[in-house]
Amino acid sequence: MTRSTRQREREREAETESQDQEGVRACPECNSDNLVKDADRGELICDDCGLVVEEENIDPGPEWRAFNHQERQEKSRVGAPTTKTMHDKGLTTTIDWKDKDAYGRSISSKKRSQMHRLRKWQERIRTKDAGERNLQFALSEIDRMASALGVPRSVREVASVIYRRALSEDLIRGRSIEGVATSALYAACRKEGIPRSLEEISEVSRVERKEIGRTYRYISQELGLEMEPVDPKKYVPRFCSELDLSEEVQSKANEIIETTAEKGLLSGKSPTGYAAAAIYAASLLCNEKKTQREVADVAQVTEVTIRNRYQEQIEAMGIHS
Repeated sequence: MTRSTRQREREREAETESQDQEGVRACPECNSDNLVKDADRGELICDDCGLVVEEENIDPGPEWRAFNHQERQEKSRVGAPTTKTMHDKGLTTTIDWKDKDAYGRSISSKKRSQMHRLRKWQERIRTKDAGERNLQFALSEIDRMASALGVPRSVREVASVIYRRALSEDLIRGRSIEGVATSALYAACRKEGIPRSLEEISEVSRVERKEIGRTYRYISQELGLEMEPVDPKKYVPRFCSELDLSEEVQSKANEIIETTAEKGLLSGKSPTGYAAAAIYAASLLCNEKKTQREVADVAQVTEVTIRNRYQEQIEAMGIHS
């Protein structure tokens, strides 16, 4: 009862504070709305005339100061934020692997064997049943594949959320955990605008390409993910970087893709093959020639695909080879 009363008081105070802040729309001296908050002095100052509109504001930040990441980590009294990439959302504690006490001194051999047993049991009790163990395995697979692909943290979070949704909807029954985890990562890459082809995904996965594609289509349909078609231009910077091509080739390839896509050539074509053909054409036009084999190896498509798309693109552009 006391707790709920305190909570209501805090909410009321926060609401009053926000209303007070919203009430100060302009400077009373010059009617300027260019107000600047000085966190060091706790003042709200008009940037035009210099009038102190408010003073003695409460600083919500910590009372300590830190000048680098290490100091910030040492002085912080809170843990890491919750994350969907761990089966327990990162809320459980872990026993440090260093055999040292709170003062940094080495512990005795008897205590060391006791800590070893504690670590072992702590690892065992983190998962209470088979469902949690499977979730832990799936999320660790997503993390492993994401690291191998070099995608950012946001993609791993989205992939973990998609996998958790598939688990709650009971879509994993009858399918392999690795297949669903890989499909969730592929969907997350597309969602976050950092596309990776099925070939690239299957290289780091323990599942065949065909199964990944089939599981991805099933999951996206059942969960209503509403995926947009991949823009070939998103592949251009990565492919050009791997081929050591200049910015000029990159911008020319983007121009070729834009012009030919407006004429309807992109419909029904593989975005990786389309991007590879545009890069090949741009390299010829900019005198930075790359062979079809080199481009095909980077884009993981066949030379035949590049030749076909290349012919279509140069005809649409009105260029004679």
